[in-house]
Amino acid sequence: MEGFVEFTSRCQGRDQLSRATQYTCMLLSYLIENKADKKKLVMKLKQLESSMSSGRKMFRLGNTVHALVAARRAAELPEVVPRLCLTASHLSRALFFVCDAVLWLRSVGLQPHLDKPKWHTWATKCYYCSLLMNLARDWYEISWRLEEAALEEKMKEDSVWQKHGEELNGVKSDGLHSFLCQLFQVLKRNPPLLLDLVKNLCDLPGPLDTLGIYKTNPGVIGFCGILSSLVGILTLASPHLKLKQ
Repeated sequence: MEGFVEFTSRCQGRDQLSRATQYTCMLLSYLIENKADKKKLVMKLKQLESSMSSGRKMFRLGNTVHALVAARRAAELPEVVPRLCLTASHLSRALFFVCDAVLWLRSVGLQPHLDKPKWHTWATKCYYCSLLMNLARDWYEISWRLEEAALEEKMKEDSVWQKHGEELNGVKSDGLHSFLCQLFQVLKRNPPLLLDLVKNLCDLPGPLDTLGIYKTNPGVIGFCGILSSLVGILTLASPHLKLKQ
């Protein structure tokens, strides 16, 4: 099992590096594509982007197995919401890797008559579903921590009230401002949760654009993809910053 974990970690690390390179090329080519003297450079960047995208598919087998193992582990979690969200997320991600592997077979000529648009749409939907489940899990983690923080604050206020026998005269923030302040404090105290939320939000523009839910441009997708990849690399290099799955 330790050998398998080490193998999948290496695969994920290489995939994240390739992914960061891919999205960097996408962003750079978008930024300079309208400059007449940069056409050759844009072409080279797009070729490198395509090569990185194709190369990443070589790591899909290890990632598929890893996703299935993670789904089985998530199914044993004691809490209902994280169990359902993470199990569904890992299974959706495994299906995404399978669809992507099928697309790779077509790209290398082993399945030339495959319906590429249909399989690409299925892959994107699986990936989108996985992201939604991850975000649902993140919101669950944030919500109970917000409730916990609110309870602690109330206990402090009650303690002061009992001690002094009168209401505090300080200004108390309510509504949206209070919520945002509490949210900031919760995320500040929980770096793994913050990084996981940032990564999942940065991964959204790609599938939203592909599925036609919210159209954007390669510049935004590239920039968000770079941020997501950097977070992925950071959590692989420092496992204590990765939100427990």
